[in-house]
Amino acid sequence: MILVYTFITCHNEGMSGTAITYAFLAGILPSLLWLFFWLREDNLHPEPRLVIALTFLLGMLSVALAIYGESVVTIFVKSQTEQYIVWAIIEEVVKGLAVLIIFLFTDQIDEPIDFMIYFLTAALGFAAIENSFFLLNPLSNGNISASIAVGDFRFIGATLVHTVSSTFIGFCLALAFYQRFWTKIFMGIIGLIGASAIHSAFNLSVLSSAPQNTISIFAWIWCAVIVLIILFEEVKAVHPLLPAT
Repeated sequence: MILVYTFITCHNEGMSGTAITYAFLAGILPSLLWLFFWLREDNLHPEPRLVIALTFLLGMLSVALAIYGESVVTIFVKSQTEQYIVWAIIEEVVKGLAVLIIFLFTDQIDEPIDFMIYFLTAALGFAAIENSFFLLNPLSNGNISASIAVGDFRFIGATLVHTVSSTFIGFCLALAFYQRFWTKIFMGIIGLIGASAIHSAFNLSVLSSAPQNTISIFAWIWCAVIVLIILFEEVKAVHPLLPAT
C-alpha cells in the first residue's frame, strides 16, 4: 500500500543486518503459510514445486519495480487518495508481469485453475517482501510489541488483499481458458480492473478509518476470501465447450 514511503524511511535511517534478517523471516512466514493453504486447492494436479518457487521469487523481485513506479507517481500525483489508487494499480500490474514471465517460459498451464494458482503465488511473493519492509522500522528500534502488531496486521489484512485481488485476475483468465485469444485478453483486462478496484478499496478504507476500526476494515477481506474459495470451486467446473451438433 504505502510501500514506497516505507522503503524510503528504511533507506534513510539505515538498518542493521540483524533487523533486516528478522524482518525478512517474519515477513515471509505469513506468505508461505498462506501459500501452503491455497496450494491445497490444486491437489489433484499440483504444479511443479520448482515453477511455484520461481513464481514466488519473481513476485518478490517485482517489489523493486513497484517501488520505482510508486516513487515516480509521488512526483506527479500529489493527492493522497489518488496516490493510493495509482499505487494499487501499479502493484497489480507488476505482480501480473511476474506471472506473465512464467507463462512465457513454461508449458505447465494445462488447466483453468493453474491461472489462479500462479497469480496467488506471485501475489504472496510480493506480499512477503512488502511485509518485511513494514517490519523493519519497529524491529530496528527494538520495539517487539509493535513488530507483533504490524505482523498481525500484515498477516490478516494486507497479505490477504494481495492474494484476493491478484487471484481475481487469475479467475477471469481461468474462465476464458478454453476461449479464443482475444477473449482471454478481454478477460485479463476485466480481471486487472477488478483487482485494482479491490486493492484500491482496501487502501482507501485504511486511509479513512480510525485505528480502532482495524478489525472491521478487514471483515470484508475475510468475506472476499470465502468468495475466493467459492471461485476456486467454480473454476474446477470449467470444461471445454462441446462442439455444436
